[in-house]
Amino acid sequence: MAGTLTLSTKTSPFPWAAAAIATYTEKAELSFDESASGVTLDFEGSKITDEAEIVRTLAKAGGLSDESTKTLPKVTAVPAILTSLDSLDDYLAFRTFLVGHDITAADFIVWGALKASVKLIGLLKNNKHVHLSRWYSYIEALDSTQLAQTSFIEAKASKARSNKTAASFALGLQNAKEGEVVTRFPPEPSGYLHIGHAKAAMLNQYFAKMYKGKLIIRFDDTNPTKERTEFEETILEDLSLLDVHGDILTHTSDYFDKLYELALQLIKEGKAYADDTEQAQMRDERFKGIASKHRDDGVEDNLKHFAEMKTGSEEGVRWCVRAKMSVDNPNKALRDPVIYRCNLLHHHRTGDKWKVYPTYDFACPVVDSIEGVTHALRTNEYRDRNPQYYWMIEALGLRPVHIWDFSRLNFIYTLLSKRKLHWFVDSGLVRGWDDPRFPTVRGIRRRGLTVEALRQFMLAQGPSQAIVSLEWDTLWTLNKKIIDPIAPRFWAIEKEGIVPVKVNGGPTTPEVKTLPKHKKNPDVGEKKTVFASQLLIEQEDALSFEDQEEVTLMDWGNAIVRKKNLDDSGKVISIEVDLHLEGDFRKTKKKITWLAAPTPEHPLIDATLLDYDYLITKKKLEENDELKDFVTPETEFREEVYADANIVDLKKGDIIQFERKGYYIFDGKSQDGKPEFIHIPDGRAASIASKAGSTADTPTPARQARAEAKKLESMKPTSDTPVDTKMYQIPQVYGDLKSVETPVETKMYKTNNIYDS
Repeated sequence: MAGTLTLSTKTSPFPWAAAAIATYTEKAELSFDESASGVTLDFEGSKITDEAEIVRTLAKAGGLSDESTKTLPKVTAVPAILTSLDSLDDYLAFRTFLVGHDITAADFIVWGALKASVKLIGLLKNNKHVHLSRWYSYIEALDSTQLAQTSFIEAKASKARSNKTAASFALGLQNAKEGEVVTRFPPEPSGYLHIGHAKAAMLNQYFAKMYKGKLIIRFDDTNPTKERTEFEETILEDLSLLDVHGDILTHTSDYFDKLYELALQLIKEGKAYADDTEQAQMRDERFKGIASKHRDDGVEDNLKHFAEMKTGSEEGVRWCVRAKMSVDNPNKALRDPVIYRCNLLHHHRTGDKWKVYPTYDFACPVVDSIEGVTHALRTNEYRDRNPQYYWMIEALGLRPVHIWDFSRLNFIYTLLSKRKLHWFVDSGLVRGWDDPRFPTVRGIRRRGLTVEALRQFMLAQGPSQAIVSLEWDTLWTLNKKIIDPIAPRFWAIEKEGIVPVKVNGGPTTPEVKTLPKHKKNPDVGEKKTVFASQLLIEQEDALSFEDQEEVTLMDWGNAIVRKKNLDDSGKVISIEVDLHLEGDFRKTKKKITWLAAPTPEHPLIDATLLDYDYLITKKKLEENDELKDFVTPETEFREEVYADANIVDLKKGDIIQFERKGYYIFDGKSQDGKPEFIHIPDGRAASIASKAGSTADTPTPARQARAEAKKLESMKPTSDTPVDTKMYQIPQVYGDLKSVETPVETKMYKTNNIYDS
C-alpha cells in the first residue's frame, strides 16, 4: 500500500467514493479512527482532505481516467432529485460506465454520492431507473467495493461492541476494590466442559484481571458417584484450550472436615435437623409446604442420627440432614433443603474416610467465604437459590460474598445436558467427547472456533439476564473476522467428475512459481504453485462455461474456452482453452480455481473435506420430548478432493482457506494416511443451516448455498410484479382470489383485481 486513508464511521455523509476507489486501486489502506473529523489521505508525503481530490489522486495512481468527474447536483426536493436520476438513467441507457469504456473516477464519485444518501437509495429501489440501477449494482458488487463496505461494517461493529462491552461492565462488580477481588470457577469433575461452562470460566477470569485480583479454580468434588481424577485432568486441559488459567487450584474436599464441623454447629443451634423421610415423600411435602415429622426433633436426637450417618451404617444411610429454613416459603428452594447425605462409594481424593458428603448448596457458599471469594458469579438459573446461599453464610456467621448473576448460554439445535451427550457417545453416534459435532470445549475448538472469538462473544453478552436460545451465526461470524486475515489460502478440486483442461499457450513443461499464501497479508508466507498446459478443474465450473467465453484462471490470468466435450449424459469430459493473459480479469464473470495435472515431480495430495450437521433436528427440545425422536439421520458429510502439495507442511489444528470452498481446520490424517480437513462455518446462512432431510448429493457448503439459492428462486411470485423486494414470499391470504365472492351488497365502486392479467 502506498498510502493510508483515514476515516471515521461517524462521518456523515460517509466518504464512500474515497473508500471504494482506495480498495479498487489498492493504492491506500483503509484505517478507521473514530476520533477523525473527516476523511484524510496520506499519500506520498501529502495530506489530502477533500474527497473529490482524494478520488482523483487515487484514480491517477491506479491508472484510471480522471478526465471527467461527474457529480450529482445538490438538491433535496424529491422532484429535483428525480430529474437528476432520470438524466443519469437516460445517459446510462447505452453505456456501461459514465466515461469511456472502463471504470473511472467519475463512476466512484457518483456511486459514492448515491450510496451516502438514504433518500436516493430509496428512490432507486422503486425500479424506475433500470439503467442507473444496473450500473449502481455493478459498482456495488465489485469485490473491492464489497471489501470497503465490509471494512466499514466491521469498524462500526467493533466500535459498537467495545461500547456495549464497556457499558455492560461499566458498573463492574458490587463493592469491588482493585487488587482485592477474588472470583472462582467451580466445575464438578464429572465430565468435559462445554460452551456453557466456557462463558462462566471466561467471565470469572475477565473480572479477576479487570480488578487485578485472583481467580480460583475449585473442583466441586462432593459426589463420589460421578467424579473421577481423569475428569479433573481433562477439565484443566479444556481450560487451557480456552486460555483460562487460575491463580489457585483447590478442591471442596480440602474442606470436608471444616464443613462437617459447621454442619454440627447448625444442628446444635437448632438450624438443621436429621430426617429419614423417603425421597419421593420429601419432594411431595416440600412442594405442598408440609413440615417433616422430624422437623422439631431435639438436638440430641439430630446429633445421634448425624453420627450414625457418618459411620455409613445401614441405619445411617436412611438419614440426611436438612437446613431448617422454612416449610412453606413461596420460594421452594428455601423449603428445608438437604445439606448432607450419605454416599458409601470410594472418593477419588479422600478414599473411604467419609461416608457423608455436603450438597453443593451447602458447600458452595461456605467454601466461597472460607477461600476469600469476594464475588460469586452464577447463572441466573440459580437465582431462586440465592437467598439460600445468603442464609447459609448468615446462619454460620461467615464473611459475606456478593453474587453476580448472568444468563445461561443456550444455542439452537444444541444439547448441553451431560446425560444427553453421554447418550450420543454411548450410542456410537459420535466418536467421543471431542467430536466436532459436540458443544464441548474440545468439540468446538476442533471445529475451528478460536478462543478470541469465544471471548469476544461472551463479553458481548455482558450481564444479560435474558434466557434465550442463541443462533450460532454471530459466533461464527466473529470467528471468521479473526481467522480470515491470517488463514493461508490453498486450492482443492473435488474428485468426482473432475475435468481435464488443455491450455493452448501454456508452458511446454510444468513451471513452479512462488506466490503469497495470502494476497493481503504477506506475513502469512509463500507457497509454490505449479503452472502447466494440462490442468484439472471441477465439473461444476466446467458445466458453467459457454463456448468462446473468457474466464479467469485464478493466480494466472484469463483464458478463452474454445472447445467443451460432453458425454451422452451431458457431463463435461474435457475442455480446451486458449491462454489470453492480456485479458482484463475485472471483466470476466467467472474466476475459477484449478490445479496442474499431477506428475511424478509435482504430485497432488488426496484429501478429505468434512462437513457436519446438527445432532438434533429440533431447535429446542422440550421437557417431554424423546431425544431419540429428534436425532438427525446423517450428520457427517465427506468430500474427496485433490489438494495442492503445499498442504503437506500443515500441522494439526492449523486453520486455512480452500478458496471458493471455505475455511477449514486440519484435523490430522485418517487411518489410511489421508489428510482430513473440517469445515469451519463462517456465519452465513448456508454454512449454519440444518441439513436434515436432504436426500440429494453430499450437502457440502457450496452445494448447500446453491440449494438455498434454488429454493429462493422457486419462491418467486408468478405474477409479473416489477418491484423487487426482500420480503419473504407468502401464499395469498385468501387463496384463489378469482373464486372469492362478496355476498354483501355495497354501493362501493367495483374494481378489477390488480393481479389479474
